[in-house]
Amino acid sequence: MSGLIVEQIVSVDGFAAEPDGGMRFVEATTPDGDISDEGQLTMLEGVDAILLGRRTYEMFAAYWPTADPTVERVAEPIARLPKLVLSATLERAPWGDGEIEVVRPDPTAADAVRALKGRFGSIIVWGSLSLADALLDAGLVDRLRLRTTPALIGDGLRFTPASLGLRMLRLESSVAHPAGHVVTEYAIDGGGR
Repeated sequence: MSGLIVEQIVSVDGFAAEPDGGMRFVEATTPDGDISDEGQLTMLEGVDAILLGRRTYEMFAAYWPTADPTVERVAEPIARLPKLVLSATLERAPWGDGEIEVVRPDPTAADAVRALKGRFGSIIVWGSLSLADALLDAGLVDRLRLRTTPALIGDGLRFTPASLGLRMLRLESSVAHPAGHVVTEYAIDGGGR
């Protein structure tokens, strides 16, 4: 798999976070804490790098460097893969005992990611709503992977920018999990510009 993948955890009514930015709806629908699935782990075998926005990087850096891969199966690929954070403000990006690369949005996030696509065959963006919005708006996203939780939250932060025009998606797969989560993967027609 190559290209830019955006993966978002969303509520059934299309929100990636609650109005305050929280994700209690995810925690409430995953009592065992592990929301990875075999499809995600398989997909990550073909990913060359992880790209995060600053706020998501801060959440990830506080948790994933010490996460137990026997509990959180996605911890192993997160530890193994090169990680980058797109930020205009961070001087450095500590990660556990080391650091990850800081990428500047120079001159824009879309320009920086175009350059990264030249370095890495396949990049995944997790969460990072502002970054994902900019990349969707610029037509740089090749694949969209939605992990829909069995929850309605009524209001919150959408996972697409309000300015996004019509984009046609091609369904690649859809898998329902016993706890009620549905993982849907789409190719974005016209993506990858």
